[in-house]
Amino acid sequence: MSSLALYRRYRPESFAEVIGQEHVTDPLQQALRNNRVNHAYLFSGPRGCGKTTSARILARCLNCEQGPTPTPCGECQSCQDLARNGPGSIDVIEIDAASHGGVDDARDLREKAFFGPASSRYKIYIIDEAHMVTPAGFNALLKVVEEPPEHLKFIFATTEPEKVIGTIRSRTHHYPFRLVPPGTLRSYLADVCGRENSPVEDGVLPLVVRAGAGSVRDSMSVMDQLLAGAADDGVTYAMATSLLGYTDSSLLDSVIDAFAAGDGAAAFEVVDRVIEGGNDPRRFVADLLERLRDLVILAAVPDAGEKGLIDAPADVVERMQAQASVFGAAELSRAADLVNDGLTEMRGATSPRLQVELICARVLLPAAFDDERSMQARLDRLERGASAAAAASFAAPPAAAVPMGYVPGPEAHAPQAHAPQAHVPQAAPADPAGPDSARAAVRGEAPPRARRLCAARRPGPQAPAEPAAVPSPRRGPRPRAAAGSWPTAAGGEQARRPGGWPTASAPGSGPATPPPSHPHPHPHRATPPRRPRRRAARAWPRAPARSGACGPTSWRR
Repeated sequence: MSSLALYRRYRPESFAEVIGQEHVTDPLQQALRNNRVNHAYLFSGPRGCGKTTSARILARCLNCEQGPTPTPCGECQSCQDLARNGPGSIDVIEIDAASHGGVDDARDLREKAFFGPASSRYKIYIIDEAHMVTPAGFNALLKVVEEPPEHLKFIFATTEPEKVIGTIRSRTHHYPFRLVPPGTLRSYLADVCGRENSPVEDGVLPLVVRAGAGSVRDSMSVMDQLLAGAADDGVTYAMATSLLGYTDSSLLDSVIDAFAAGDGAAAFEVVDRVIEGGNDPRRFVADLLERLRDLVILAAVPDAGEKGLIDAPADVVERMQAQASVFGAAELSRAADLVNDGLTEMRGATSPRLQVELICARVLLPAAFDDERSMQARLDRLERGASAAAAASFAAPPAAAVPMGYVPGPEAHAPQAHAPQAHVPQAAPADPAGPDSARAAVRGEAPPRARRLCAARRPGPQAPAEPAAVPSPRRGPRPRAAAGSWPTAAGGEQARRPGGWPTASAPGSGPATPPPSHPHPHPHRATPPRRPRRRAARAWPRAPARSGACGPTSWRR
C-alpha cells in the first residue's frame, strides 16, 4: 500500500469530485462553458475545504487542450502535469505567501509575470495564504493585478479575506467556501474506507467527522491515522475514543442518569472515573455539553435522528430519546447553560477536577439558586415526581372502597310504628332557634314550641278523617330519622317533585312543600310574605285561638 497521505491520494481532479461546495463549483463551470473567465479570483473559507484544490482544478480546466472546459480531458500534457500525482506544470506557479509575502517577492513576481507561458494557454499564479502578504507587497502587485496581460491569471486563496486590502479584493471575483456538512462528509469517509477495504464500526465515523469539524483534509487525516493503527477487525469504537480523546458514551450516560435521578453520589463517582482514567476534564465537559445539546433537540424534535439534526448511531439516538423523556425542558436548558458557563470558567483553571465537581453540584441543586431557570427546573422535577407517583398508584392493586358522602347512623334505622295519622314531633329544647326548629322549617312544619302550645290548649290529639289507612308497600315499619340526620323521602302516596327537596312528612300529614325561603311558611300567598312585626321576648307568633290540627295550613299572622 502506498505511503502517500490519504487526503493526497483522494484529492479531487475535477469540479464534479469536489464535495460540499456546489455553490462555488457550479458558477465556475458555467463561466467556463460561457468562456467568461475573469483575470483574478479570490477563494476564501476555512482550512481544508477545497480552496487550493479548486484553484488547481480551475488551472487545469483553463490550460486543457480541449478548453477552456469545465471537464478536463485528463489525456493532454497539461492535464497529466496537473493531475493528482503529476509533476506539475511550469506555467502554473504556486506561491506560499506566508514565506513569500514581502515587497521584494512581489516585485520579482511582477517582473516574471510579463513573460508568456512556455507550453500552455495561460500563465497562472496561485497565491496561497494570501492574507500573509504585507500591505507593501499588495501595493506592489496592484498594477499587474488591475491590468494584467492576456496570458496572465491570478488565483488568491486565503482563510481571512478581510486581511486582503480592498484595492486587490475589488479587482477579483470572490468565491467563499464553506465547511462541509456532516452528513456529506460522513458518506465520503465511508466511501474512502470502502476503497481501502477497511471495516469501520458505526460509531467511529461520527467521531471522525466531529474531530474534523467540517474540514475534509482534517477528517481525512484523522481517518488515515485510525486506519494506520487498525487491527484485522478494523477500526473499533473503543480504539477511536481512546485515540481521539473523546469521552466514552457509557460515562456520559451515567452522568446524565445521575442528573435525572438527582443522585449526587453517582455523579461524583463518574467524575472520579474520568479523572482516574486519565481523560481530559475539559474534554469531558465539552462532550457533556454536546450530549445535553442533543437531549435539548430531542426533547423539542422527537424525530431529530431521522431528520439529520443529530449525528449519532441508531442505538445512541435511542438511548438519548429515553433520557430526554425523563427531563423537563427547563431542566435541560438550565443544565446546558451551567455546563457551558463552567466550560468557559475552566480556561486556565488550576484545579480542573474541582471545576467539574462544582458544575455537577450546580446542576444537581436547583434549589440553591433563586433565578427563573432554577425555579422552572424545580417545577419540572416536581411534575416528574407527581407523574411517577400517579403512575405507581395506577399500577398498584385497587384498595378497599372508602365510603364517601353521608352515612346515616344505626339509630336512623330503628323500627317505628307507621300509622296514617298526624306526625308526632320529637321533643325539642326550649330554645326556639335550635336545630329542631330549623329542620321543622325545612320540612314545612310548625316550630316545636308552637306545636307544644297548641297541643296543651286542645283536649287531645285529633287525627284527620280519612276513610282507611293505606298499607305501606315496604316490608316493616318506616325507619325513624335520627336527630342531626338528613330528612328521608316522603311515602309512596306523596311523590317527590323532580329536583325538589325531600320531606319527612308521613302519608296523610299534608303535602310535601319545598323549603321556604323564610322561617315563617306562608303557603297561601303567592308573593313573598311581609316581614313580621317584632314582639317583645318572642321569636315566633302566638298559636291560633281556634282549636284544630296544628299544621302548616293553620298558621296566620
